[in-house]
Amino acid sequence: MQTASPTAQIFISYRSRDPDLSLAQEFYNSLSAVGHNVFMAGASIRMGDNWPQRVNDALESADYFILLLSPQSVTSEMVIEEVRQAKYLHDIRKDHRPTLLPIRVNLPMEIPLNYDLRGYLQRIQQGIWESPQDTARLLTEILALINVQQAQPTLKPLEGESQSAIQPAVETLETHPLPVAEPELPGGQVDLASKFYVERLPIEARCYEAIVKPGALIRIKAPRQMGKTSLLARILHHAEFQGCLKIPLSFQIADGKIFTDLDQFLKWFCVSIGRRLRLPNKLNEYWDDIFGSKDNCTAYFEEYLLAEINQPLALGLDEVDLVFQHPEIAADFFGLLRAWHEDGKSRDIWKRLRLVVVHSTEVYIPMNINQSPFNVGLAIELPEFTTAQVEALAQRHGLPLTIEQIKSIRMMIGGHPYLVRVALYTLARQDMALGELLTAAPTEAGPYGDHLRRHLWNLEQRPELVAAVKQIVRSEQPVRLESVQAFQLHSMGLVNLQGNDVTPRCDLYRQYFRDRLGVG
Repeated sequence: MQTASPTAQIFISYRSRDPDLSLAQEFYNSLSAVGHNVFMAGASIRMGDNWPQRVNDALESADYFILLLSPQSVTSEMVIEEVRQAKYLHDIRKDHRPTLLPIRVNLPMEIPLNYDLRGYLQRIQQGIWESPQDTARLLTEILALINVQQAQPTLKPLEGESQSAIQPAVETLETHPLPVAEPELPGGQVDLASKFYVERLPIEARCYEAIVKPGALIRIKAPRQMGKTSLLARILHHAEFQGCLKIPLSFQIADGKIFTDLDQFLKWFCVSIGRRLRLPNKLNEYWDDIFGSKDNCTAYFEEYLLAEINQPLALGLDEVDLVFQHPEIAADFFGLLRAWHEDGKSRDIWKRLRLVVVHSTEVYIPMNINQSPFNVGLAIELPEFTTAQVEALAQRHGLPLTIEQIKSIRMMIGGHPYLVRVALYTLARQDMALGELLTAAPTEAGPYGDHLRRHLWNLEQRPELVAAVKQIVRSEQPVRLESVQAFQLHSMGLVNLQGNDVTPRCDLYRQYFRDRLGVG
C-alpha cells in the first residue's frame, strides 16, 4: 500500500472481543504503517492516562471514525456513546469531520441495528466484513477514500470491484423503535410480543386508553434506559390496531444544524412526517415568507398532511431532549404543539392528531405556562421494577431465585430495568453465580463495566457534575444540590430525587464512583 497524503487522524471504535479486537488491531497496524495517526483505545491509552480525556481528544481531532459493528459492539454503551459524539461533531462542523465509516462485522444487513445506532447512522453506507479475506479490500477502500480526500461519509468500491459487499443502511418505515438495552442481551430485537417486556400496571392500560381519544397528548418522562421507547412502540402499535396511522419520529435522526434555525427545523419536521406518510414534499405550495414559521407549519399540517389522510394520526416524538438544548427553537416548537393540542378540543381536523412526547430531562426553557405542552395531557413517569416484577422477570429467564436473592440484587442495582435485565441475563447464561455477580458488579471487570465507563466518561466532561457526584457518594444521607445539577444527574439515571435532595440511585453507582473518583 502506498502512503496516503496528507496524514489523516483516524479513530477506531470497537469492542475488546474477537473478531472486533483482531480486526481493529489489523486496521491500526496497517493504517499506522502508511503514516496515519490512528487512535485505538487498547493500543493508544497507557497505564495512568486519563482515559476519558484521551478518548475525547482523539474524537475531537479525528478526520475519520471507523466503526466496527458486530453483535458485541452494537450493545456496547461505550461504542454507542462514541458514535453519538462522532455524529454530533460531524453535524456541527462545516467540514463535517469526522467522516463516519461503519463496517458490519459478522452482522448481516438484514439484522436491524438498535434504535440509537439506526438514528445516528441513517443514510450512511455500511461496509461488510465476513471473513479475514475482506480485510485487505476494506483497507484499500479506506485508503482510497483518504487519498482523494473525499468528504461524504461513504465507503465506495474501487472501479471494477463488486458492489455486493457494500450496501446502504436501510431503515424501513415499519420498523418499531428499539431501545439500546434489548432484554434478550447481548443481541436481538425487542419484539412487541417479547416475554421479557414487563408491564408496569396501570401505565400501559392508561396510555392505550388515552391514545385513541381525539386530540390526545401523552407525555412520557423517565431517566435513560428505563423503557420509554419500548412503551412508545407499544402505544403506537395499539393506536395502529385501533385504526390510527402511526408515525414514530426521533429527533436523533436530525442533523445538528437543523436545530439552529426555527424555520429550517419546522420545515424538516413537516417533510419528515410527510415522508413517513408517503406524501410528496409540498413545502413550496404551503410555505410563504409573509407568514411566520409556526403559521406555515400549522397550515402544512392542517391543509395538507391531516387533510390528505382519512385516519387519525398517532405521532410519537422521541428524544425530545435534543430540542431542549436549543432555546432558540424550543419554546416556539413546544408552544406550537400545545396550540395544536388545544385546537384538538374543538376543531375536527386537529382531533385527528394524537401526540406522544418522550423525554428524560426536566424542561429548562422559559415557557409561558399557558403555552407549554408539559403541563397538559396524560403525564407518565416510569418507575423502577418492584421486587415482584423482578421476581416475575427472573422466572421468565428460568431462574428460580428466592425473595432474599432478589432483594440482594435490588440492593446492589435497585429496580432499574436495564440493570436488572443485565443481571438476569448473566445469571441465566450461567456466566456468573449470584455471589460473583454482586462482587464484580461495581467494577469495570464485571457485567456493568461498559455501562459504568460510559457514565464516567460523560461525567468527566462536566467538572461540576463530577464534584456533585463526589459529594453524593461521600455522604450516607441525602444531599442538597443546585436544582439543575440534581435534574441532570437524575436524567442520566445516576440519582434518585427525594424532595429537594438526592441520593445515589443504587449501591452499584455509590461503590463504583467512590473508587473511580477517589472518594474516601
